Amino acid sequence: MGKIIAIANQKGGVGKTTTSINLAASLAHSGKKVLIVDADPQANATSGLGVDFKKMSSSIYECLVDDYPISGTQVPTCVKGLDIIGSRIDLVGAELELINKPNRERVMARLLEQVRDQYDYILIDCSPSLGLITVNALTAADSVIIPVQAEYFALEGISKLLNTIRIIKSKLNQHLEIEGFLLTMYDARLRLANQIYEELKTHFGTMVFDTVIPRNTRLSEAPSPGLPAILYDPTSRGAPSHLQLARELIARNRARKSA
Repeated sequence: MGKIIAIANQKGGVGKTTTSINLAASLAHSGKKVLIVDADPQANATSGLGVDFKKMSSSIYECLVDDYPISGTQVPTCVKGLDIIGSRIDLVGAELELINKPNRERVMARLLEQVRDQYDYILIDCSPSLGLITVNALTAADSVIIPVQAEYFALEGISKLLNTIRIIKSKLNQHLEIEGFLLTMYDARLRLANQIYEELKTHFGTMVFDTVIPRNTRLSEAPSPGLPAILYDPTSRGAPSHLQLARELIARNRARKSA
């Protein structure tokens, strides 16, 4: 049975989509069968993997709102072993349309159960908000990866997200755990970046991934041609850091299973 991981932070611009695309591609490169669910109306994970949303027969919107079966909505990507359930801008309206649905917070959880056995990992790229779609993602997930940008203001939003996770764990999904905090856009030359990493380690200890994602131009360029970093420029610093993150994630989960 595949593990469902939400990649979430209500602060925008911290690297959620970049992490989703490149971690998923790195897991697939490591031999895992992976699905990305693009739960962001901006649809950046969809375009960032070279999928043309105009050619998709259905998206996560139809699955959530119109009860389309999620099996068959997956689209293969440029990475072998990596599929995506794409998004479109109409996902913005799903928040309102879900309000009157019974068990509206559990719609995504029910959908993903249909395909859970087909994948080793299912990654949900959440939008930078704590609305109903993100609540659905956290209710469906086994765990959460929280990307944290290496800057001061990024730390301020963490408490709100942790409070939301606590509420969801107490009311909707008692099995939800924090997979880890991931420091992104890290520049080792900056004293502030090192201070933030040390603060995260002090407060959250082993919940902070040892891997850090460096600030890297090639990583920023890769979505333009619709490629993950390992295909766009395997020699760039962004590619091996995500491969290292994938290995760390696999090792953590293997250790938990054997514990």
